[in-house]
Amino acid sequence: MEIKPSDNKILIVDDVISNVLLLKVLLKNEKYNIVTANNGTEALSQVLEEKPDLILLDVMMPDLDGFEVCERLKKDKETAGIPIIFLTALNNTSDIVKGFQVGANDFISKPFNKEELLIRVKHQISLITARRIISRQNKELQRTISARDKLYSVIAHDLRSPIGSVKMVLNMLLINLPTEVIGEELYDLLNTANKTTEEVFSLLDNLLKWTKSQTGRLNVVYQDINIVDTVEGVVQVYNAAAELKKIKIVHDIPEQIMVHCDTDMVKTVIRNFMSNALKFSPKETTITVDVKTIDDSFAQVSVQDQGCGIDDEGQKKLLHEDTHYSTFGLNNEEGSGLGLLLCKDFVNKNGGELWFETKKGEGSTFFFTVPLTKS
Repeated sequence: MEIKPSDNKILIVDDVISNVLLLKVLLKNEKYNIVTANNGTEALSQVLEEKPDLILLDVMMPDLDGFEVCERLKKDKETAGIPIIFLTALNNTSDIVKGFQVGANDFISKPFNKEELLIRVKHQISLITARRIISRQNKELQRTISARDKLYSVIAHDLRSPIGSVKMVLNMLLINLPTEVIGEELYDLLNTANKTTEEVFSLLDNLLKWTKSQTGRLNVVYQDINIVDTVEGVVQVYNAAAELKKIKIVHDIPEQIMVHCDTDMVKTVIRNFMSNALKFSPKETTITVDVKTIDDSFAQVSVQDQGCGIDDEGQKKLLHEDTHYSTFGLNNEEGSGLGLLLCKDFVNKNGGELWFETKKGEGSTFFFTVPLTKS
């Protein structure tokens, strides 16, 4: 970190003119910008006018002593952040303690040593420079994050609607144009386009929700619901897709488990679990959906597949924002890695937990919990 003394202004406050002149010469030789004051009242005025980066403040002065000047400066939001080094002949413990209590950053005893003075001044200036750099970088980071979130939101929001329309058209074409009408090759192309559109729509939907969640624009609306009905409703939606892949979905769940949660968020989590299970399950396998209560406090939902599983390296990266892990499905369906991060965020917002168990080549089980309705 490069420190440029000429970028920093130091206010010297002392009622003894010879001390002021000596300090001024020493610090000017080091290329610092110098302003001076001969008493406490003048010091307060100079601080507001000159806005110094550092103050060298004498303690013993006739009108306002250094302790009172320091105390006033620290109580004012405009001047509270300016570091203060006390120049004092007082060196007993009680005076030093009082100085730090009113907000001093350091002490230099009179008569001062030139090298000690310059080192202590440089140390405070280096801290100021570091704070400036951190503050500037924080502002730049906030601007970058804001621009990114806005971009994500615009992309997701503006593309979601037209992609939804394309998805609907492709679904209608597949229903009304069977293989015997348009031929197997064209039907396969339509089917591929439909799958790709479904994946893009799902990604945009997740991206929109993720952006709203991260920017605090997605509110959690708690309701008391029967989570069994919610799970069965989502499973029903995926039955058709499972039949096409010759995958069986089984569930043996109770009739009712009442939970306190945001319905839309919970549905999003279950949809992602089901979508991933289908994506990574080979033909002629089974997906098992289970709902039960845990410790009379939570409902636990799990989706188990007999798919490819996740290797040890992948398990370390899954559910971590910094690694953003994703992989391809058995039919080369591409994932964004965003779905499970969104699920984890939604489950946490609802007071539950999300985790998984998996073994390469043997399948995976994903779990989440939500609080039961309080009786």
